[in-house]
Amino acid sequence: MDIQTALNKLFSSRQFGVKLGLENITRLLNHTGNPEKKLKAFHIAGSNGKGSTASFLASILTESGYKTGLFTSPHFVKFNERIRINGEMIPDEYVLGFMKDLGNYIDKYEPTFFELTTAMAFKYFAETKVDFAVIEVGLGGRLDATNTIVPLASIITTIGYEHTHILGDGLAEIAREKAGIIKNNIPVFAGLMPDEAEREIEKIAKDRNCNIFPLKNYIVQNDNDIRINLIDTTFTLYETPLRGMHQLINAALAIFAANGTLKNLTPKNFRDGIDNVIKNSGIQGRYEIHNSNPKIIFDSAHNPEGILTFIKEFEKDKKACSKAVLLFGAMKDKNNKESIKLLKNHFDKIYFTSIDYHRAANPAELVEIAKSLNVQAEIVTDKSEFINKFKERKDNACLAVAGSIYLLGEIKNALKDKNVLTF
Repeated sequence: MDIQTALNKLFSSRQFGVKLGLENITRLLNHTGNPEKKLKAFHIAGSNGKGSTASFLASILTESGYKTGLFTSPHFVKFNERIRINGEMIPDEYVLGFMKDLGNYIDKYEPTFFELTTAMAFKYFAETKVDFAVIEVGLGGRLDATNTIVPLASIITTIGYEHTHILGDGLAEIAREKAGIIKNNIPVFAGLMPDEAEREIEKIAKDRNCNIFPLKNYIVQNDNDIRINLIDTTFTLYETPLRGMHQLINAALAIFAANGTLKNLTPKNFRDGIDNVIKNSGIQGRYEIHNSNPKIIFDSAHNPEGILTFIKEFEKDKKACSKAVLLFGAMKDKNNKESIKLLKNHFDKIYFTSIDYHRAANPAELVEIAKSLNVQAEIVTDKSEFINKFKERKDNACLAVAGSIYLLGEIKNALKDKNVLTF
């Protein structure tokens, strides 16, 4: 078996679908020696912002001198992006060895792609003896494969409407699923969220004898900065390498959780961690400027809450645009009608495109939704050709490419050197 064959086998496990529940992952972790029990981890759930918050937190720990594992999903171009230590991706050799060792087990028990990836991350972090691991939930929380760890702290970023066919129709129901990561006597750090969701999380934390720290009680949010009241000092955030006030909030939550859990971190650790988040985590697709002239922006806004945040930032750039164009693709389990409704007044034209993923929305159906909202829309079949052609424009038009991370990953892959193994 070579690395290409190993990756083919790993990705073929997607055919087993999403199996919410902990029985399969528990059996797999038992088989691999229970690496999750050897980790000092931070566990992060939420509807939006969990990947950014995880990246900020991992970067802070790295800049504090700790060997820090980071597990996020999905990847953009290369599978190895999901599992990092101090910013460095897991080596192909480790992925290959892991898949070789589990060959017979996979054939017998058919673990899912995410269960295998989670077990791989836990085993890699345990064997390389990281000081801390920052673990992002895949879907939901309570029944997610990552919910086999007992962390140092549980962090819940935001609560919004997503995966309602799985997590429930109401904010309280969704919050209950996210709050499933809360463990007995483990501190909980909560980001900014609707009152209904926060009440549900506070109730579960109280039932499990946990101290809960809502970020709203510890920050002062101004027009251009956020002041965080920490244990023994205050810290003011003015900007991060990731644009937008929402990223200041994500960074504030990471600082707040780090300060509330570990007592030896300094303001310099926080500042260096925020400033070097891209280097230390490899984070992409968060209001990322792909091209400056004409301006092309990549953003992973994929649900109504994320769209609102994206629009708020995009309106700043739109002032210099002679025309605003959007290329959009999303998953079919998102509230795409509401997302399109939010986007319609901010773009002169919207193009919809396909994503090579089983959960992807059909672009023809997105066009029909757009037409019902009186939105001018077309389908784009060749995404990379569309973007490359836009780059040739000589006017001040702006292109935003937004939606699923899977869409951005496909586009990044199509626009890059083909010598890298990608899935």
